[in-house]
Amino acid sequence: MDEMEEELKCPVCGSFYREPLILPCSHNLCQACARNILVQTPEADSPQSRRRRTSGSASTASGDYDYLDLDKMSLYSEADSGYGSYGGFASAPTTPCQKSPNGVRVFPPTLPPQPGAPSAASASSASSSHLQPPGSSVASSALAPVPRNSCLTCPQCHRSLILDERGLRGFPKNRVLEGVIDRYQQSKAAALRCQLCEKAPKEATVMCEQCDVFYCDPCRLRCHPPRGPLAKHRLVPPAQGRVSRRLSPRKISTCTDHELENHSMYCVQCKMPVCYQCLEEGKHNSHEVKALGAMWKLHKSQLSQALNGLSDRAKEAKEFLVQLRNMVQQIQENSVEFEACLVAQCDALIDALNRRKAQLLSRVNKEHEHKLKVVRDQISHCTVKLRQTTGLMEYCLEVIKENDPSGFLQISDALIRRVHLTEDQWGKGTLSPRMTTDFDLNLDNAPLLQSIHQLDFVQMKIPAAPNLQLEESCTHNNSATLSWKQPPLSTVQVEGYILELDDGNGGQFREVYVGKETMCTVDGLHFNSTYSARVKAFNKSGVSPYSKTLVLQTSEDSEPEEQALTFPVGLERLQLRRSNPFSSTLNLQNSFPGRSYFELRNSSHHQMSLHSSLQSLNSAVAWFSFDPSTAHSDIIFSNDNLTITCNSYDDRVVLGKTGFSKGLHYWELSIDRYDNHPDPAFGVARLDVLKDVMLGKDDKAWAMYVDNNRSWFMHNNSHTNRTEGGITKGATVGILLDLNRRTVTFSINEDQQGPVAFENLEGIFFPAVSLNRNVQVTLHTGLPVPDFYNARGSMQ
Repeated sequence: MDEMEEELKCPVCGSFYREPLILPCSHNLCQACARNILVQTPEADSPQSRRRRTSGSASTASGDYDYLDLDKMSLYSEADSGYGSYGGFASAPTTPCQKSPNGVRVFPPTLPPQPGAPSAASASSASSSHLQPPGSSVASSALAPVPRNSCLTCPQCHRSLILDERGLRGFPKNRVLEGVIDRYQQSKAAALRCQLCEKAPKEATVMCEQCDVFYCDPCRLRCHPPRGPLAKHRLVPPAQGRVSRRLSPRKISTCTDHELENHSMYCVQCKMPVCYQCLEEGKHNSHEVKALGAMWKLHKSQLSQALNGLSDRAKEAKEFLVQLRNMVQQIQENSVEFEACLVAQCDALIDALNRRKAQLLSRVNKEHEHKLKVVRDQISHCTVKLRQTTGLMEYCLEVIKENDPSGFLQISDALIRRVHLTEDQWGKGTLSPRMTTDFDLNLDNAPLLQSIHQLDFVQMKIPAAPNLQLEESCTHNNSATLSWKQPPLSTVQVEGYILELDDGNGGQFREVYVGKETMCTVDGLHFNSTYSARVKAFNKSGVSPYSKTLVLQTSEDSEPEEQALTFPVGLERLQLRRSNPFSSTLNLQNSFPGRSYFELRNSSHHQMSLHSSLQSLNSAVAWFSFDPSTAHSDIIFSNDNLTITCNSYDDRVVLGKTGFSKGLHYWELSIDRYDNHPDPAFGVARLDVLKDVMLGKDDKAWAMYVDNNRSWFMHNNSHTNRTEGGITKGATVGILLDLNRRTVTFSINEDQQGPVAFENLEGIFFPAVSLNRNVQVTLHTGLPVPDFYNARGSMQ
């Protein structure tokens, strides 16, 4: 109940309400406090006198209007209904407001008195005592009536209210609030304290039964002296006063207009209790009224229902406070953990620096030892040589001392040669140091110092797991388009995404795309296979968890593009740009503009299953066209990328859009134009085949090149199996890729051209053609296997 105490205190005096009055704005005031903050308005500016003004006064010049008078008129016009939005007093704009003990603004009465009103001295005395003790206020209110034309401003909402001829008696008394205060004070052991102490209340020594106030000795002597009218008041001990309070009968609420009548009905229009006399004679005689008891129960029920909602909010607030307190504890724990992690990271950097320091010192020591060794070796060598030279010199000097000419001449030539030879040995470079004393090492620490200065915290979290978008994903033939996005309300910065697929047989995942795009099409998948896809995001702080796994099913057979285009087309498909592949066996292409329909299936492993509902034709191969995005820039496309030629005299390579890794596939190319006997080549190739040379020149292509008389097979620039029979305008070249047997076979005009061209093929292969400007061909796909191959298969 401690939280309720602020609801029970007057906003003016800061003490518990004494005889509280209910203002029209629904706030409460002590009766004595309400009298103390009254403001008297001039008679000439009262609402009644304002209404008596004639229209002739309107002829006054606009310059003669006083803005303060206009404010007063606005105040009175709003106050006619009992409410006003005026936040201050126009008649006393320079009067500063005072503050009550609980900090609410209180406007003291500062207007000059009207004739017949109290003198200026008494008004000043009343102003200085507007927060006087309740007991004395009660006494004074009984002596001094409320002045006419008084104005009251609510200290809480600051609405101005004009009092009528009844004065404060026009405001009903809040008996319910009085009862709540009595019960609250009775339940608090600390209630037996002085009610007039401004700071720390002292223990009460007496209680005045007439004033109903507890006093300590200093406050009793100051506020309740035993003289004058107060001498007749009865002072009792605090405990006895509490008992008398509890036993005193509750006052019955009476009508504010008819003080001798009790409330008996409730006016629905005015929303207030009324007596029967109000219904017969007063302003409520034409209003809808209901029984007081019934409305009492109804409003109690409504208040209880409102309290239920407020109770829920209070419960949520308590839970939220618990959460915040837990956050405080968690912050403290995280701070300790983070500090320990930071210290460990810095210690690791220091350890790494110490290890590097030891390595550098080792290099310096090695250099030091090397220099010393070289210098010491040179010292040793020079010492020996110098000893030999000195010995030779001393010997020669002794020989010169000999006086035997014939004996001297016998050895002089040899000594002269030895001296010259020894001198030559001390030639250039012999007396120069082989090693400098300086260390030719300069530690480059600028990058490390810069890194240390830039060492800081990265205000970034690891991204959340992306969400794969089922409605934006589709499969077509052996291609799959996948779309994803960040979770809603995610504000963490993402630098890119990593898309992974398995091998279609439940094997390990591998990366097929890394980049910033949120949509990717993967071509070259196996037909009639089940793949699992997942994606994760990354930024400087790390990599997010994986998304839920999307399980997708490629088509059993294929469907022509013309039929697929009849399905709903998503504009975002047409705007998807190609991404570079991150796997040598998968090709990432522009997505096909058609859309398949799928159903979402949740499993125990939190996987999403993607199944195509397209109805396939009984065709053995996929329908596809040439791929402009991977072709050489000299290739010219037409007829929806089914017809190609070239604007160069050199051979240029173009690939098909679809790659094959298993199954039996057959397609044909019709020769639309053939001039000057060129050598076009037809076959299959890897995605990274050379595009500016004839097909088959490198090890990434397996082709047959043909002229008007004969053909050859070529792989890795090796020519084999020359076969008679060429092509002309209108001829048809067929390519049959049998990945079940891992072979490639060619035909011209539906007759097999030579033996089986290539065997032991493994991996993913794309249809390929190389040609120059003298040739134009058109692609035909989705064809049945030719008869010559069926016949050979039946023989085998």
